[in-house]
Amino acid sequence: MSVALKFKEFQKESKRAQYGIGHEFGLILSLIDFGNVDYWYEFDNFNRDGKALKDNEKLNVDLEYLKQFCDLFSYNSKFYFGLDSKKKESIHLIASARNFFGKTNVVTKEIQYIQHYLNDLEKKENTRSVTYDIHGQYIKIPKCNFDVEICIDAIRLADKYDTLCLFSGDADFTALLRFLKYQKKKIILIKGGRVLHSLVKASDLVINAQEIKNELVFIKQKSRR
Repeated sequence: MSVALKFKEFQKESKRAQYGIGHEFGLILSLIDFGNVDYWYEFDNFNRDGKALKDNEKLNVDLEYLKQFCDLFSYNSKFYFGLDSKKKESIHLIASARNFFGKTNVVTKEIQYIQHYLNDLEKKENTRSVTYDIHGQYIKIPKCNFDVEICIDAIRLADKYDTLCLFSGDADFTALLRFLKYQKKKIILIKGGRVLHSLVKASDLVINAQEIKNELVFIKQKSRR
């Protein structure tokens, strides 16, 4: 092994140790609920170096960084996120995900929009585009849940991994994690913010999104309204 490869392997091992991902976890499969991950840093006011963001700046998760982070410990990573085929930025995001994760590792489907009529308090706090009809003011809320797809893949591929690494804090996955633990699998949970205790209890290792912030984000200019 060349010196460069040895150094790269040393860096990889150091990063794994930093986050507590030891070799006792064996082969690790990562499943990324990006609809959850995409909002992890939405309200952060500080950049990777701890400096305050400007008023026109926000943090976004970079897909290439996300894949590189997964590669530190995962033998494979699957990415789940909805597609709005009418929006160029949505098409571009899915194309980028396929580029970094591989076409077969990106699971997507068309986003559905539901009408939500605003009450008086919501009208004051709403930042989304508003539409009017005879029933009042409403916004269109995107819905595209991948709980079923993630659960199916976690069970379908169970004989190919020792540990499942789930990028999500969705409490709906508690039953899945409990089932996998019963099947003698280990669980790494990477989550943003607070989650139900039952989800944490079902995991062998919990990593908070803020712990890996430097690995994932870049600064993006906020869009003008």
